[in-house]
Amino acid sequence: MVFYMTEKKAQGLITKAQSGFFWVDTGQGVIVCQLRGKLKQGRAKGDIAALGDRVEITVLDDGSGVIESVEERKQAIARLDPRPGGVYQQVLLANLNQAVFVFACANPPPRLRMLDRFLVIAEKQKIPVVIVANKTDLVEDPREIFGMYESIGYRVIYTSTKNATGLEELRTQLQKRISAFAGPSGVGKSSLLNALQPGLGLAVNEISSAMNKGRHTTVTRQMFALEGGGYVADTPGWKSLGLWDTEPEEIDAYFPELRGLVENCQFSDCTHQHEPGCAVLVALKEGKIHKERYESFVRLRSGKE
Repeated sequence: MVFYMTEKKAQGLITKAQSGFFWVDTGQGVIVCQLRGKLKQGRAKGDIAALGDRVEITVLDDGSGVIESVEERKQAIARLDPRPGGVYQQVLLANLNQAVFVFACANPPPRLRMLDRFLVIAEKQKIPVVIVANKTDLVEDPREIFGMYESIGYRVIYTSTKNATGLEELRTQLQKRISAFAGPSGVGKSSLLNALQPGLGLAVNEISSAMNKGRHTTVTRQMFALEGGGYVADTPGWKSLGLWDTEPEEIDAYFPELRGLVENCQFSDCTHQHEPGCAVLVALKEGKIHKERYESFVRLRSGKE
């Protein structure tokens, strides 16, 4: 992205947000800003400005700034926050280029149902995904666990900080992109980030821990610059994201291996669980789709976590 500054105007990227203040990186410095009053007029149904938004600001004489406008978001990770005045859409990260889902091969055991849920949310929001299978040194063949995701078409990077496996591949994947990191606790996200850039994992973990302390804790959302370009942001809110606006009959569209089969089902309202002439069940019987993924589909379609 190209930033430019005039005498009093600037364009930039929100890299930190806390208590109504926004840190905007203009490429020529970071300006701490607040929203222009006109942007807050009326009842907002969601975050007006959020981490990852591209904005235009006015730089004031004291060095602070005012956000004049917010560019339309290309995509965002968002969740619903029930409030007395109605449901509010909370944006965890805007304009990300990819979601990086980190899961361990062992210690802790891989939670593939959680991964499948994350993938469905990313598919729905049209966010490209990279799966990181970490701690490969703890298993004989990590592809026995995560290889099915490669066969579906997802990019899987196999990593280990113990023997430095996959670190350069992951570093290249992160460069010049805004990346959301997510995954269960204990999978080694901080160690991975520290291996990529000293101190990065510690900084990200401090923000993540603060976000998880409770509803009355002041929440700071922040993404961290990478050497060579790009940003990473830990987004623990994926765990509480609900498929709140998703109808059960939509779920098959967010499983890449299923959506091409649906049109061949005998019935247009097929649930892919018991109907005759179901192309999905035929593919399952023939081993063309993975049993584990099908089971995840059934659980998500029935509303089970």
